[in-house]
Amino acid sequence: MSRAPEDFLAVLNTRSQDIFKRLVERYIETGVPVGSRDLSRMLSVGLSPASVRNVMADLEDLGLIAAPHTSAGRAPTQEGLRFFVDAMLEVGAVDERERQTIAKQIGDQSGQGKLEDLLTEASQLLSGLSHGAGVVIAQKSDLVLKHIEFVRLDAQSAMVVLVGQDGSVENRVVTLPPGLTSSALTQASNYLAHLAVGRTLSEARLALQTQRAEQIAELDDLTRKLVETGLATLSNSGTASPPTLIVRGRANLLNDTMASEELSRVRQLFDELESADGLIELLGDAEKAQGVKIFIGSENKLFALSGSSVILSPYKDANEKVIGVLGVIGPTRLNYARIVPVVDYTAHVISQMMARKR
Repeated sequence: MSRAPEDFLAVLNTRSQDIFKRLVERYIETGVPVGSRDLSRMLSVGLSPASVRNVMADLEDLGLIAAPHTSAGRAPTQEGLRFFVDAMLEVGAVDERERQTIAKQIGDQSGQGKLEDLLTEASQLLSGLSHGAGVVIAQKSDLVLKHIEFVRLDAQSAMVVLVGQDGSVENRVVTLPPGLTSSALTQASNYLAHLAVGRTLSEARLALQTQRAEQIAELDDLTRKLVETGLATLSNSGTASPPTLIVRGRANLLNDTMASEELSRVRQLFDELESADGLIELLGDAEKAQGVKIFIGSENKLFALSGSSVILSPYKDANEKVIGVLGVIGPTRLNYARIVPVVDYTAHVISQMMARKR
């Protein structure tokens, strides 16, 4: 279990903190372990390489840095990166040019109609801005009905066709009551459409439940049975659907210089990410978060094997309900200071678009 930042701050003096911060920033910038000679040149106060080595030895004893191989340089450990992110990371505002790019590209896509296209644009945008993989995980939204009808398949069965305002289509095959006429099938379709069109599935269920007792007398027995079947179909639509995953920029994580073992770990990450359990877990973490959340390496079991980091932020609907999460997956040496505000701002823009669509 990681130690709290206060534990390290209590034992590190100002000089040690400065050396550690410079080392992490240099490593994030270059991806190369940092040596004492390089650090001594970077410090504002003159310290010899020997003095810097002594401080680095203390940092290594604390588990904040380590030598990844036979190189004389040192790199931050996972615990060191967590300490840096929690206690030393200086996050600024999003660059104005990037703000305009994010707002314009997502705004342009928002006018095209389909929600999935909007989220795909956000994922592609985050990938391009971070040079990592952009990821969006969206809860299965409650379909707003544009059209509903029964289509007879044969004497015993019909298909319930549900068309959403976002262009999506859901079909369910139902068994017809014996002896049901074509006119009764049409009457059942019209009855359901009158109450359901323009409403979400949950709103349609409520309307049907409250009004059918008053209006059901207008229908004959067979039509009433079919309406009951249609109501059950609405009740079962979308309740167990897994979240939607959109990932763009996977190739950014697959470096040509990687060893085959590393490539295998990254590929396995995407396989595991696409499992329903992995998506639900990340959505659950997002719902608990008040803003951007950062997982480093093994802090989230989903990313432990690949040694990746992920920066996530929830986005909300018009009712301030978390309906999804978006972010960036990359190596642990992500440029956190730059990417954190980009992810946060993108989630803010998506939330605004969601509010307008509702």
